[in-house]
Amino acid sequence: MTTQRTSGRRKQAMAAAAVVAALLTTAACGGGNDDNSGSKNGAAGFDAANNKVAQASLAKKGGTLKFGGAQDADSWDTTRGYYGFAWNFMRYYSRQLVTNKTEPGKEGAKLTPDLATGLAKISDDGKTYTYTLRDGITWEDGKPITSKDVKYGIERVWAQDVLSGGPTYLKDFLDPDGKYQGPYKDTSPDHLGLKAIDTPDDKTIVFHLPKANADFEEVLALTSASPVRQDKDTKSKYALHPFSSGPYKFQSYNPGKDLTLVRNTNWKQSSDPIRKAYPDKITVQFFSDANQLDQRLLNGDIDLDINQTGMSPQGRTTALKEHKANLDNPVSGYIRYAVFPQSVKPFDNEHCRKAVIYGADHVSLQTARGGPVAGGDIGTNMLPPSVPGAEGQKYDPYELAGANKNGNAAKAKEELKACGQPNGFSTTIAVRNNKPVEVATAQSLQASLKKIGINAQIDQYDGSQTTGIIGSPDNVKKKGYGIIIMGWGPDFPTVQGFGLPLWDSKYILQSGNNNYALIKDKAIDGLFDQYVNTLDAAQKTQIATQINHKVMEGGYYLPFVFEKFINWRSNRLANVYTTDAYSGQYDFVNLGLKSAK
Repeated sequence: MTTQRTSGRRKQAMAAAAVVAALLTTAACGGGNDDNSGSKNGAAGFDAANNKVAQASLAKKGGTLKFGGAQDADSWDTTRGYYGFAWNFMRYYSRQLVTNKTEPGKEGAKLTPDLATGLAKISDDGKTYTYTLRDGITWEDGKPITSKDVKYGIERVWAQDVLSGGPTYLKDFLDPDGKYQGPYKDTSPDHLGLKAIDTPDDKTIVFHLPKANADFEEVLALTSASPVRQDKDTKSKYALHPFSSGPYKFQSYNPGKDLTLVRNTNWKQSSDPIRKAYPDKITVQFFSDANQLDQRLLNGDIDLDINQTGMSPQGRTTALKEHKANLDNPVSGYIRYAVFPQSVKPFDNEHCRKAVIYGADHVSLQTARGGPVAGGDIGTNMLPPSVPGAEGQKYDPYELAGANKNGNAAKAKEELKACGQPNGFSTTIAVRNNKPVEVATAQSLQASLKKIGINAQIDQYDGSQTTGIIGSPDNVKKKGYGIIIMGWGPDFPTVQGFGLPLWDSKYILQSGNNNYALIKDKAIDGLFDQYVNTLDAAQKTQIATQINHKVMEGGYYLPFVFEKFINWRSNRLANVYTTDAYSGQYDFVNLGLKSAK
């Protein structure tokens, strides 16, 4: 993975973050009592926190909130982190000018002021964004947070030689030509030489974009836009002890073992409309064995999984049978799919691509992913449900969840004839070797394609080398990878935050490529250009829908599932809900406990 936004680092990293999700389910699951009313042990009930708030009124101040995980963050440095769960957790100790609403479901994906007094004042045809900071916002040592601290925190994104790993949207939007060298090479006396940001006084910050971008404020809500104070910047070591602007601060951190946050006594509730700061202490314990983590969850020793990638098969089976009232089954925001590189014949012909789409058994693919509960709903298009403009299974142009759900051999053979391959053809499916669920999916696809005369061999490549293997169009062509199995989720919930690196021709790269299909469609490119210049939310949603339709009409993808997880919440938790802001994870920031003990 590269540091460019086109790497889809959050998507791949979030998936990698889930060593447990990597071992996700190759069998459908069921069992358990369907009683939604909760249980005598105090659990809220199955799906009680899925897009709605469970036990909101029971949250008390105090106590220790206990997280567990099978994977540590890629980095706890707000500039460098790119795992979705880390962005969620960072809001305990970092604040941004704006952030996501602390509300369930789609409302949670909307923006609200945080350090700033309001959302941006936008002028100059969408190229200038002005914010005023709130009164009373302070660092963990009590010193005020200033506009210069926000600017410096953002400038760190430019220091890719020292702080690689995080999203680079800010750099791409504010300095597309790469003229600024970052604060560590900045020759100005205050190291605040980035011209695209003005700080006329300690309370005002002004952003000047060379070109308008309708999602700029979404990018300012990412943790990479958090303030960092210069005198507390320990550069590459900052991840070991970030300096807090939020209600909690680092007490101790042992990478890969444990992390403890305690209250930041200089944080004031009056300065923070977002965070309720219920617990006194927040602990995270990391386990090398996902089954051990699940057992601790089932025992009630840990409140929830920080990785938010679903329980592993063994723990999930027990939980569904014996503790169903402790579980939620959210849509993850990921789509799992096959994609057809046009450089590999005969997939340069859309009818050959569509033959695969029609020939596949979509129920079998869903089962390979884990079934309807742990795998997800049959995918019918390429826009995740969390993104405005998505239509879910209502938009099903190939009837993948309908008449053709078990495959349509007759239709597939029509398409084969139309593409000049009436007797079928041979191809290779590329799949990561460290993802058993993906290998199972490849085997399902292989079996159904054989029935229509397409002989697909499976090549399991080194999953840790994804960027250089399938991210190199030359290598894909050389290896004859006609079908690539992959997954993707949004960096932020818009069509640009999800689809730009996948579908826009400008993002076809020779290394670290994610436009695997090599889509060069003037209509799609034009719609993206239109999108970034559109400030009206309703119009943006409409354009997003159009982009998705164009992608599906081209037959570039075979969607498998709108992915779902089985996630655990303990009996002790209050004010629990899933949010589209973090792809169906629980919103960590305002979790509370029913008892302060």
